[in-house]
Amino acid sequence: MTAYKAPLDDLRFALFDVLGAEKTLTGLRDGEAHSRDLLDAVLEEAGRLSEQLLAPTNGPADEEGCHFDKATQTVTTPKGFKEAFKQFAEGGWTGLTNPEAYGGQALPNVLGTATTEIFQSGNLAWSLYPLLSEGATHAMEMHGEEWQRERFMKPIVEGRWTGTMCLTEPQAGSDLGLLKTRAEPGDGNANGHTNYRITGTKIFISAGEHDLTENIVHLVLARLPDAPEGSRGISMFIVPKFKVNEDGSLGARNTVAAGAIEHKMGIHACSTCVINLDGAEGYLIGQPHKGLMAMFTMMNAARLSVGVQGLALAERALQNSLNYARERLQSRSLSGPKFRDKPADNLLVQPDVRRMLLTQRAFVEGSRALLLYTALQTDVEARAADEAARKAAGELVAFLIPIAKGVVTELAQESTKEALQIYGGHGYIAENGMEQFVRDARIITLYEGTTGIQAADLLGRKILQLQGVGFKHFLQEISTFCQQHAADEALRPFIAPLAVATKNWGDLTLKLAARAQANPEELGAAAVDYLYYSGYVALAYMWARSVAAAGAGAQSAAFKQAKHDTAKFYFARILPRCLTHQAAIEAGVDTLPAIV
Repeated sequence: MTAYKAPLDDLRFALFDVLGAEKTLTGLRDGEAHSRDLLDAVLEEAGRLSEQLLAPTNGPADEEGCHFDKATQTVTTPKGFKEAFKQFAEGGWTGLTNPEAYGGQALPNVLGTATTEIFQSGNLAWSLYPLLSEGATHAMEMHGEEWQRERFMKPIVEGRWTGTMCLTEPQAGSDLGLLKTRAEPGDGNANGHTNYRITGTKIFISAGEHDLTENIVHLVLARLPDAPEGSRGISMFIVPKFKVNEDGSLGARNTVAAGAIEHKMGIHACSTCVINLDGAEGYLIGQPHKGLMAMFTMMNAARLSVGVQGLALAERALQNSLNYARERLQSRSLSGPKFRDKPADNLLVQPDVRRMLLTQRAFVEGSRALLLYTALQTDVEARAADEAARKAAGELVAFLIPIAKGVVTELAQESTKEALQIYGGHGYIAENGMEQFVRDARIITLYEGTTGIQAADLLGRKILQLQGVGFKHFLQEISTFCQQHAADEALRPFIAPLAVATKNWGDLTLKLAARAQANPEELGAAAVDYLYYSGYVALAYMWARSVAAAGAGAQSAAFKQAKHDTAKFYFARILPRCLTHQAAIEAGVDTLPAIV
C-alpha cells in the first residue's frame, strides 16, 4: 500500500511566492476575502480529507473495481466510495468554486485546482465522480437558461447529484462531426419547458452510472432534424437519469441507462460506461446547432483538470519512490561505502537513482507551478476589473491549455515509469502499489483529446489560426522577467539559457508557420515535437521564477537548496531536449514517407 502526504509546503510556495496569488486574487472583483489565511485553511482541510479518507481507499478500490448489474443496469462503486462522497459533499467541496447564487462558495479557480490535485493524489478514480460535475455545472452556468441552472445545476453543486459529459460514440471520437445521436422534438412541453427525445449510444462516459448520488445529469451532444452536416450541426441537451418535476423532486426513470461498463487498463474504480438513450427526455442547452461552444466550455476545464491528474499521480509516485530509495539497502556506492554500519548503502547513493528522482521532482514541481499559473489566469479572465486584462488572460489560457494537458500528462508517464524503475522488480508487484500509478496514468494522455490532438490545437489553432496571440503574451512575459533579472548573479545560470530558449522558440515558430502555409502537411509532421518544445520552455520559465522566489522567500535553507538544485538539474539535463525536438521539426514532413 502506498503512502500519501499532501505537499502543502510546495503548494503554498507555488501559489504565494512564485505566482503571487494572494495579491492577484484580492485585487479581483469580489476577491477581498480571498486572503492567504483563507486559502491556507482550505488547503489544510483538503490535505486532511485526502490523507485520511481518500488515500487509504486507493489500492483496495482499484483491486475491487466497480460492479455492474446487467439486469438493473446499475453500478455499485467500491467499498468506502459512497461514504467518502457523502463526507465530501457535506463539507461543501462539491461547490467550492461555483457561484453563491447556486449554492457554491465562489472561491477562486486556482484554489480549486490546488485542492483537485490533493484529492486526485489521494484517489484518482474516486475523484473523477465529482470532477465531471465541474464541467457540467460550468456549461450550464455559461450557456444554460436560469430555470435549468435552478433545476439541474443547484443539486449538483449541493452534492446531491452529479454530472457527466456524453460526447463520444463508437464511430465518433475526436471527430465529433461524425456523431449520429439524434434529438427529435418531444410533446412540446414537459414541466413547462420544451423537451426533446434523445436516441443514440455514447461510450467512454466516466461516472456515467453509479450509486453515490440520487440522480445523474448527462450533458449529451446530439443532432436536431434540421441540423447541417458535420460539427456545425451539433446541439447539446440536458438529459437526467431521473426526470425532474417542477418543484425539483425526482420523477419517473428516464430512458437513459448504462448498457455496460468498460474493462479498462486502469482507473478500475471509476465506472466508465456505455450509455444508451432510447427516446430519453432532454432539454436543449444553448442555441440549436451551437453545441460545440458549450462543449468546449466543458472541454477546456476538463483538459486543465486532466493535466492536474498527471501531476497528482506523479506526485504520489515520487513520494513513494523517494521513500523507497531512502529505505532500500542494496549494493555499495561506486566511491566506497557510505553506510558502514549497515550491510549495504541505500539507493540514494547511486547517481542514476538520483537522476530518476530529480527527473520526477523537476516535472512534478515545474508542472505544479505551470498548472496553477494557468488556473490563476482563468480567475483573472473571469473577474478582473479591466476588460483588456480579462481578454489577455483568456488568450493566454487558450494558448496554455494544450500545453498544460498534453505535455504535463506525457511527463507524468515518464515520472511514474521512473518511480516504478526505482523499485525494480518490486515495482512490478501489485502489492507495492506502484504499477497502479503507471496503469492509471496511461489514460490521461488519451481522454479529453490525445497528445496529437493537443499538439494540433496548439500549432494549428492557437498559433496559426489565431495568429499566436496568446503565445505573444507569454513570450513577452518571459522576456520581461529575463530583463528584470538580467543583472542578478544568482539567477544568471537560469536567465541566460531561458532567454536563448525563448528567442529560439519564437524564431522556430515563425519558420514553422511559413513552412505550414506552403505545405499544410508540415503542421502534422511538426505538431507533437512543437508541443514538447513549448512545454519544456514553459517549465523552464516556471523553474526560473521558482529560484527567484526561493531567493527572496522565508523558506528553510534546505527547501531553498532543493529548489536551486532541481532547477539546475532541469536546465542542465531536461531543457536541452528542446534541441532534439527542434531537429525533428526541421527535418520536415519528407522524413515521414507514405506507409502502404
